[in-house]
Amino acid sequence: MMEIEQILKQVQAGELDIQAAQNQLKDHLTRSNESAGDLGFANLDLEREKRTGFPEVIYGESKTVEQIIAIINKLMQHTDRVQATRIDAQKAEVIVAAIPSVTYHPTARVITWFRKPILHVYEGYIAVLCAGTSDLPVAEEAAITAECMGSHVERIYDVGVAGIHRLFNRLPIIRGANVIVVVAGMEGALASVVGGLVAKPIIAVPTSIGYGASFNGMAALLAMLNSCSPGVSVVNIDNGFGAGYNAALIHQNTEKRL
Repeated sequence: MMEIEQILKQVQAGELDIQAAQNQLKDHLTRSNESAGDLGFANLDLEREKRTGFPEVIYGESKTVEQIIAIINKLMQHTDRVQATRIDAQKAEVIVAAIPSVTYHPTARVITWFRKPILHVYEGYIAVLCAGTSDLPVAEEAAITAECMGSHVERIYDVGVAGIHRLFNRLPIIRGANVIVVVAGMEGALASVVGGLVAKPIIAVPTSIGYGASFNGMAALLAMLNSCSPGVSVVNIDNGFGAGYNAALIHQNTEKRL
């Protein structure tokens, strides 16, 4: 407060012009936020939502329960929504007991918190497809991430190429989407098939599901990267969060707010 008061006094005295004062105030606020976000074991980016439109997301897989709780509590003070990914059931039980206002999504292994109820704030929707039930955790991570960013999501699950008639039965709703996320393991063929049937951007997510020669998702990753269908972009193996985030960004930049 003393630094802000000093800057204002300099402006009042004519010793500092408005532009220089604005720059100094911005620097001061940036330093204050960096200090506020420093937890010792983590230095939170409290300005990220202002820069990118979405707050920092917690990757929980290798963090302790105590660290995750501390980060969630700090983020809750500075933002209206919090998301933590890769939270197993054991960690979630402790976190929910410590912060009852959070919600745990067990299939996605995601924790969310909203100051106000989440709303679908953009016209249209994102379609999230997955080839098989084993791919559901990655698909749900993508779907919940997109929903946290304000997009409506239509889930179309268990439509893999081994029973391709199931995919054809859902084509009208798939084709009506603004963006399509396709999640598949094994040989990863679903992304190429969908790419040949629609005129919408597709974000393909290879999963680590499959037998030995799938090499924990490498076979699906390479198949998707080598897709002959146009309009298919690929994220990393099991990266449902990245796919959902990218899909929501595309949706936000192509549709009007409701």
